[in-house]
Amino acid sequence: MTDTIKMEFKNKLLILGFGSIGQAILPLLFKHLNLAPSQVIILSSDLEGLPIAEKFGLKIKGVTVTKENYRDLLASHLQQGDFLLNLSVGISSLDLIHYCQEHHILYLDTCTEPWAGQYVDKSLSTSLRTNYALREAVLQQGKKNGPTAILTHGANPGLVSHFVKQALCNLASDNHLDLKGVDQHDFWPRLAHALGIKTIHIAERDSQISTQPKKPNEFVNTWSIDGLISEASQPAELGWGTHENHWPEDAKKHPFGSNSAIYLNRSGAATRVRTWTPSYGSFNGFLITHAEAISIADYLTLKQDNRVSYRPTVYYAYHPCPDTILSLHELEGKEGVLQVRKRFLLNDITEGADELGVLLMGNKKGAYWFGSQLSIKEARELVPFNNATSLQVVAGVLAGVMWGIQNPARGVVEPEQMDHNFVLKWALPYLGKVAGYYTDWTPLQDRSTLFSPNLDHQDPWQFINFRVC
Repeated sequence: MTDTIKMEFKNKLLILGFGSIGQAILPLLFKHLNLAPSQVIILSSDLEGLPIAEKFGLKIKGVTVTKENYRDLLASHLQQGDFLLNLSVGISSLDLIHYCQEHHILYLDTCTEPWAGQYVDKSLSTSLRTNYALREAVLQQGKKNGPTAILTHGANPGLVSHFVKQALCNLASDNHLDLKGVDQHDFWPRLAHALGIKTIHIAERDSQISTQPKKPNEFVNTWSIDGLISEASQPAELGWGTHENHWPEDAKKHPFGSNSAIYLNRSGAATRVRTWTPSYGSFNGFLITHAEAISIADYLTLKQDNRVSYRPTVYYAYHPCPDTILSLHELEGKEGVLQVRKRFLLNDITEGADELGVLLMGNKKGAYWFGSQLSIKEARELVPFNNATSLQVVAGVLAGVMWGIQNPARGVVEPEQMDHNFVLKWALPYLGKVAGYYTDWTPLQDRSTLFSPNLDHQDPWQFINFRVC
């Protein structure tokens, strides 16, 4: 078991941003890396996490990172062979990666971020405010054998890409398909195609409940509040599959890049889809833009004669905890004007779990969900300073850091390009119950007969059947 293994790392590790995830990852870094406090540097715009940092003999350097000072700040703390762990919001991943590539510094983030303000910059087209545009820009940065820069490797994006691979392996076994040729570049898209996979949801249901109900003019969440608000304010995005027959009226294509994804001319907070998880059955989730919706769809694309012949539709269907649902509704009603107060749920959570997995649809055996079912009780027993949501994220961060240290010259990589067996080996001890479930559910099940919705009864896996609004 990896929960007792330590890996050598003799260089500096700089944690940029020390919010809920920065604080949550510290116990795991010191548990699994042979680190002295003198090797770890924390840069943060505030000192809220100082009591936790001090428990590990660390201090926080309070500093606001800007376009003007980031290069000088990094130069004063990092040199060749060091590791930049970027857990910040509103600091350009593109610029940080460019610096790390120039100076041979390892890098990992959990989300591709622009500089603060870009998501709501009206001078930019809607297309340029998407995760698709951010991804296209970052992927142009890396040399094939340059210093490793791991993009978007938390829980989702991150671990869910490895869940997809494991789910495909499980389905292949159950369908008696050969898994030979796994090292070939098109193995995974060929396998997904052979299994008949048409649609993949990153299906998440968070049921954690606090002793303190949400108050008016307060935004409450079980992970980064600023991170969720940024994502919820962006256009809804999804990888667009080759099986789709109904083009959404509010959908747009990008005039550049891989064409693996589209966006809707509305925010993720205003877009709902039907999905399913094993503990809760069917429910409506927000179609929040996420990097994995684009990268998984791109990774599972097959081409013939330079034309796309197969690609599944992929998107994130998210049901946050009850207080976050109320917070998002309030934010929408205030036309995006942020609430006065923010509250991260941690010690006041009394019950609940985070059920995070991937739902693969189209196979003859039925839809198949594979993922993590982690309760707040289990999370607290496993690692301090965590709730169920944050522990799923930092399990992905830990696994990514370990992979990066062992693979220091892989250039810019996305989760899909990493060894899923290695990653899951490190993450599994912190994910609670990890299992797969078949279901006969489809988005056409139990649909109302009182109205006449526009549905496609010939193919249940059409996006038009999942969409609520």
